[in-house]
Amino acid sequence: MALIKTWEELTICDNFLFLKVMQNESLCKRLIEKLLNIKIQSLTYSELEKSIDPAVDRKGIRLDLFVVTDDGTMINIEMQTTDSNNAELVNRTRYYQSLVDLDSMKTGAKYKDMKKSYIIFICTFDHFNLGRKVYTFTNRCHECEGLELGDGTCKIFLNAKGSVGEVDKDIDSFLAYVSGRTAEGEFTHDVASEVERSKRHDGLRREYMSLRLALEEQRDEGRAEGIAEGMAIAIRNLIKNMGLTARQAMEALGIPAEEQPKYLEQINDPAAVPQPE
Repeated sequence: MALIKTWEELTICDNFLFLKVMQNESLCKRLIEKLLNIKIQSLTYSELEKSIDPAVDRKGIRLDLFVVTDDGTMINIEMQTTDSNNAELVNRTRYYQSLVDLDSMKTGAKYKDMKKSYIIFICTFDHFNLGRKVYTFTNRCHECEGLELGDGTCKIFLNAKGSVGEVDKDIDSFLAYVSGRTAEGEFTHDVASEVERSKRHDGLRREYMSLRLALEEQRDEGRAEGIAEGMAIAIRNLIKNMGLTARQAMEALGIPAEEQPKYLEQINDPAAVPQPE
């Protein structure tokens, strides 16, 4: 199983660092503008990620980037580094979409007032194996070519390994940087500078090292109990004690995607689900 990375090994691909970097509102705003080819006056960081992927601890570590623009457009962005079977990755966008929609209706809004929403996965792999840099999905009619449903939803998969298709030049450079190449262009240079600034931040280092230590303790406990049974115990402990979802717990413990379903069966226990305080 994969080792939990040290602080020095973290890159923009690691969710912890990516989300810390995207707390720089100017960078986050520029990334969204270039991805969606829109102009944004301002954006607000939402708390919706707590219902999608709960915080790792009580200190505010975010595991999803969810923002709302000044016109109400709702955008969820997530870094993906582990390819999984088609249903796992694709259905996750469906689940996120449902949560975004539910959140938009909490205040008693009418259906006609629902805002546009985007679910964006930045992938270090080509999930669809067609070589494209970007895959964009909207709801459209099968029988009438060009007829869009117009429900305001959109799902986008960015492929850092892609070579086919035209994208904004800064997004092209950003994807190259995500794939491990040297940062080029003003925007990507600014992202790389923020990565380096974040990695020099002692508070962030301590926050991550506390998380890493807790994950390693859970992993060691799992090993002591035996591989299969022990890992199931470690997963349940991470869910209960650290507020992780089952998927996050398994990824933190380095369990390969193809092995995760068998552990999901073992941890099918109501007691493993975090209860509201």
